Amino acid sequence: MDKVLDYMEENKQDIIKDIRYLVERDSPSNDVDLVDLCADRIQKLFVRYFGYSADVIKNSDYGDHLRFEYGEGERTILILSHFDTVWDEGDLKLKIDGDKLYGPGILDMKGGLVQAIWSIKAIKDLSLEMHKKIVFLCTSDEEIGSPSSKSLIESEANNSDYVLVTEPPVAETGALKTGRKGSSRYFVEVKGKKAHSGNNHEDGINAIKEAARQIVYLESLTDYKIGTTINVGSIKGGGKLNVVPDFAKFGVNVRVSTKKEQKRIDQLIKNLSPYENGIKLKVSGGINRPPMNKSEATEELFEIAQDVAADLDLGELEQAYVGGGSDGNFTASLGIPTLDGLGAVGEGIHAKNEHILASEIPNRSALLCRLLTVL
Repeated sequence: MDKVLDYMEENKQDIIKDIRYLVERDSPSNDVDLVDLCADRIQKLFVRYFGYSADVIKNSDYGDHLRFEYGEGERTILILSHFDTVWDEGDLKLKIDGDKLYGPGILDMKGGLVQAIWSIKAIKDLSLEMHKKIVFLCTSDEEIGSPSSKSLIESEANNSDYVLVTEPPVAETGALKTGRKGSSRYFVEVKGKKAHSGNNHEDGINAIKEAARQIVYLESLTDYKIGTTINVGSIKGGGKLNVVPDFAKFGVNVRVSTKKEQKRIDQLIKNLSPYENGIKLKVSGGINRPPMNKSEATEELFEIAQDVAADLDLGELEQAYVGGGSDGNFTASLGIPTLDGLGAVGEGIHAKNEHILASEIPNRSALLCRLLTVL
């Protein structure tokens, strides 16, 4: 057996222990205090295994980011992980059922983050030769579009030869991700006019009715043939049933395959017109992540990963294009070879059955470790 794979097998239970250590600390993106407490746990792992902590990039709005550096040299490999989750405190509990480990953010992506730590730890403990230094960014706001970490990620990527993202691979096949759709986020506020629903109904201008018409229009822009989806994922408005509502607000998520289509939909949403006289519309938000389209350099990077998987006797490694976005979208759009899906194997991203497979932890940790040493 390869000595790295053997190392990961021997330390499998300790890796699981560290994954549980992070997962047991809830870290919803919008709760700065909880996110920072999770960052503290990551710092403890860095200090325990390497003798020094990561640099802290202070960020009061969304929680601090961590930048850890290992190795020497002018040329760099950038690892991207995030430790915020979509789950509010107490939404899910960590549990073990056979080979499956369940918990909030365990797949997306605390499992992958811990595997990355152990990949670097294996390089240290086994005295493996490296050709480049590693910069490991752990960010706190990926699940809400990376508003504060985007510029940091892009800055580090521009100084890197490769970017490796520890999001999970494709659930069904274990495929790495070499392409992703671009995403945009919008909120539409609708203002109408209040009136008594019985005595003066004709004097009111119903904001909810207007919102409903706008929503039907926006959802109609979905076109599966070209890969465009429009999802209205949140809505609120109105109040008393006997009052014509004068306010409504809804949120829109857009996924597209090309930058051209992303710009087209962006202009349509930003230039929405009211259906009814007297209605005022206010649109906020915009393009968040550009599409991650595979380049020749990324294809070459994937082929290197295939060779590493073959050397480890892990079988044929596949690649895939997926609809979800990640911070790899930012780096790929800069022209930096980016390989995604190098994290833990499992299912249930953003779902109550979110879990990873314990049996795959050594394989995927070894894959990332060996990839870091050959690049």
